Amino acid sequence: MIDVIRILLPAVVAFIVGIALSPVVTHYLYKYKAWKKHGGKRALDGTEATEFARLHKATETKTPRMGGIVIWGSLALTAAAFWLVSMLAPSTTTESLNFINRNQTWIPLMTLLVGAFVGLVNDILDVVDKPQPLGLPLSVRLAIITLLSLGIGWWFYTKLGITSIGIPFLEPLHLGVFIVPLFIGTTLFVYASGVIDGIDGLSGGVFASIFSGYAFIAFANGQYDLAAFCAALVGALLAFLWFNVPPARYWMTETGTMSLTLTLAAIAFLTDLKGEGNGIAVLPVIGFLLVATVASNVLQIGWKRFFKRKLFRIAPLHHHFEAIGWSQPKVTMRYWILSLILCISGVTLALLG
Repeated sequence: MIDVIRILLPAVVAFIVGIALSPVVTHYLYKYKAWKKHGGKRALDGTEATEFARLHKATETKTPRMGGIVIWGSLALTAAAFWLVSMLAPSTTTESLNFINRNQTWIPLMTLLVGAFVGLVNDILDVVDKPQPLGLPLSVRLAIITLLSLGIGWWFYTKLGITSIGIPFLEPLHLGVFIVPLFIGTTLFVYASGVIDGIDGLSGGVFASIFSGYAFIAFANGQYDLAAFCAALVGALLAFLWFNVPPARYWMTETGTMSLTLTLAAIAFLTDLKGEGNGIAVLPVIGFLLVATVASNVLQIGWKRFFKRKLFRIAPLHHHFEAIGWSQPKVTMRYWILSLILCISGVTLALLG
């Protein structure tokens, strides 16, 4: 029973903290007009994204960015609260509720905070009053992510002894030192999926399902602190989602998506248990909508290059559904339904495999 409470209580606390934090964040985002001063964006090939402008240009100059502060801020405050209680009133119970430790949660906490900071810098640069604000250059962001994932991947290999990945129903796949480039590639791929944050309520619901799935997997593995971390992140995401459903009070943007995607990659590897778990193998299942988002961008670029026309009306995929006439709530709700089914499927595969 105590193990279940260790998982559920941080989720509830993070949700309450997020609900309390949101009005404060919202006040300052509106006070300082933290939205793009000029709507529109460039397509993947560098040309003007006319279809995107038709769908979203008006709201881009009215809705504040940086709502992701609520997510990582709630998680950080919740973790700090449980740690502080365990320090001020040490006991078996309070110490068990403190889910931040070196073995399981230091790495995802670090990726969350580093991603949050770099994303926040990008978002601040993105709302300055310039004709074409570009934020932090993509090359800089990719370089930071590559260096961070290189360091973490090397830590997995040398300190944690992670050299294999689990394959459901098969023997573990031994990779040795190649676990490092696998982690780098996985992190970059998952980061690219952050563009799923494009419709009110969409990304919050999808990420909540994904991290719920990994909370179940971590719990089944006996990684209770990591499960509590994932659950707290779900609570923070639901608090964000409370204010992000249509019409959104704010958008997640880079400070949210970068922190979440980097953390997701780290958690997938941590739940693999040196090849004895299936955290990595089920990532494409639990996170299939993220895979589809990246794939639609890649296909759109390739299609235009080789066939001189678009495959989708607009990429990524969720905007294509908008362009063909689906309402934003319809897209969002159907993505939520799919993300829940995929979460259940991925967790089942991880546990049975």
